Amino acid sequence: MLENLEPAKVIKAPKDFRPGVVFDGSEGTATTEGLAELPNFDDFLLERGYPPEEYEIIGTPRTSQWQQREGGDYLTSYRFSFRKKALSVDLPALFASARKTKPPVIKVKAKEKALIICPADLQVGKAGGSRGGTPELIARVFESFDKIELQMKQGWERIYILDMGDIIESFSSKAQFGQLQSNDLSPMQQTDLAASLMYELIKRATKYAPVTYGSVASNHCQNRFMGQQVGKPGLDDWGIVILQQLRRLTTEVGLDVDYLIPQPDDEGFAFQYGVNTIGVVHGHQAARPAGVVKYWSDAVFGSQWLNASVDCLISAHFHHLALEELGQRHDGRGSKFWVQCPTSDAGSDWFRRKSGTDSTTGILTIELDKHSPFSGSVTKH
Repeated sequence: MLENLEPAKVIKAPKDFRPGVVFDGSEGTATTEGLAELPNFDDFLLERGYPPEEYEIIGTPRTSQWQQREGGDYLTSYRFSFRKKALSVDLPALFASARKTKPPVIKVKAKEKALIICPADLQVGKAGGSRGGTPELIARVFESFDKIELQMKQGWERIYILDMGDIIESFSSKAQFGQLQSNDLSPMQQTDLAASLMYELIKRATKYAPVTYGSVASNHCQNRFMGQQVGKPGLDDWGIVILQQLRRLTTEVGLDVDYLIPQPDDEGFAFQYGVNTIGVVHGHQAARPAGVVKYWSDAVFGSQWLNASVDCLISAHFHHLALEELGQRHDGRGSKFWVQCPTSDAGSDWFRRKSGTDSTTGILTIELDKHSPFSGSVTKH
């Protein structure tokens, strides 16, 4: 009799049933196999390489049910969304830091020389590249600071700290929606952390010499609406806003710091130390590195602030170190130079794959002798 029984009809899963995980770098969806019992969703993600310490489930799971066969038990597949957790960084509060004791002045024999420190393209808040995110950036920057402080101890008449632009990643470029997905800090957090990093560098520098801090306008720090720049470049820029916060802070605690910023309608500035006049600009005015030198040449003919008296132009933007000896100085005492600063940011895997090139990170320093023309000596930390 039993041999006459027909096997129960197998009922297939829904046609669109595809168990697995799809993740775009920021958010994802997970679909379980057909299960007889409610699973642990965290364990499901962990088994597929998404640990609960870094990823969180959002919303309510959806279900699909079907029988293994007529009259049999039901199987249930669960589909749920998850995302990468917002980075939890213990951001230093500026004014809490300001309440601490003023750093002691360490007496060193000052030479008639100046040290220029050029943090460039930190793009605080940028993540997703091969160099990691904010925790890795902080580690890189502090490693550079530690090396630079050894150089500070050599004795200087003045230390210049030049924010070369793009100090934050922001989120309002033409690729703003991509930035929203890849950033690991909000714009407010980016600004707070960037200011805190610069304040740390200022505190270290003022132990050894009077400090001048400057900032230039840049593309990532532009005030933009719908991807378009609005306002005046020398005023409406996040790097300049950070500078103004630092000015109030250092004045409050009595640190020996003065400041350089562009004029409201300019994007850069020039300053003089001894026989050298230094121009500072971010570099986004040019489409490629070689264009920065042409921008300088055009500015000279246009009688701009970046004029023939500038002996060395420092720029950034293109994320790699470059140095070029150009024509004669205006006083005939040597050559003009163009120096391009490296980045400290998280890197761009897209650019690396597209171009086949990449560069190592670091912060550039330049030494100036008060009585001698700059000869092209730079150090990457």
